[in-house]
Amino acid sequence: MTDQVDVAVDVSRQSTARRLLASGGARNGGLVLALLLLCVVGWATAGERFASVQNLVVVLGLAAIIGVLSIGMTFVITGGGIDLSVGSVLGLASVWASTQATQAMARETGWFVMVGCALLVGLGAGLVNGVLVAYGRVVPFIATLAMLVAARGLAELIANRRTQLVDVPSFEAAFRGNVLGLPKIVWIFAAVAVAGWFLLARTTFGRRTVAVGGNAEAARLAGIKVRRHTMYLYALTGLASGIGAVMMLARTGAGSSTNGTLYELDAIAAVVVGGTLLAGGRGTIVGTVLGVLIFTTLTNVFIINNLDSSVQAVAKGAIIVAAVLLQQRFAAREGSAGG
Repeated sequence: MTDQVDVAVDVSRQSTARRLLASGGARNGGLVLALLLLCVVGWATAGERFASVQNLVVVLGLAAIIGVLSIGMTFVITGGGIDLSVGSVLGLASVWASTQATQAMARETGWFVMVGCALLVGLGAGLVNGVLVAYGRVVPFIATLAMLVAARGLAELIANRRTQLVDVPSFEAAFRGNVLGLPKIVWIFAAVAVAGWFLLARTTFGRRTVAVGGNAEAARLAGIKVRRHTMYLYALTGLASGIGAVMMLARTGAGSSTNGTLYELDAIAAVVVGGTLLAGGRGTIVGTVLGVLIFTTLTNVFIINNLDSSVQAVAKGAIIVAAVLLQQRFAAREGSAGG
């Protein structure tokens, strides 16, 4: 009898350990540890150049725009989809918001004209993606790939392949410069991250997103309007691209059809490394933010040490593969535990 009790206790402890390993807290703890290790490497190889407050501000500034795109991407991937067009939509929104006509209106009326234009362009592109995927039943990869190409082409046509400099004093006063020692775009990123966490973790919308990504048919039978919700997810991702466009205009002071090139890959990588399942059904905003910081810090370490960007790309690829393999391993453990 005692042996049976001991066996039961051991099984219980193993199950508890598995739950802890697969829990969000453990995953986020692992990401924090990885980030700290990168910081140690940066300090060991570059010393004060890496550890300075100025460099920290640079890292956060570089992470801000990708971070906002990644938060939007977290929602759509959690819902079982993917959006390859966020970088191109950012470029299109930045160009449209910085045309001479838009800037002329903004100089007369206020900076909100430029911001509203960027947000509407991003939202509109996201809605097109959402309608194609949800109601047109186009595969998300194909629908958003088409938007990637079309948005970039439209941006080139509008800008005539030229860079459009921002010359609206009210916009520059509102979005450029620092607050409490940090660029204003970093504070925008922080606000979007908090809003995204609350929406995903504390609202019915977030719970429905997880349900749709986990099992769309079961979600439909439970009364969730899956198609409409899917459309909302792509609209949300497009809106994030619009916000990213405003941040890009604030950081660079120019709208260009090349803005946001390949940002979609960085966003997807950060989301996956952060612990959101590519198959859908589980997402984490905290993990996404940590994933963005990990990749940005990695890039910063390579730049400070004058290392080859090709090696950096290889390192990023290895990190992504490792993250996906860990996801599969945890999913298999959860499946075996549930069975």
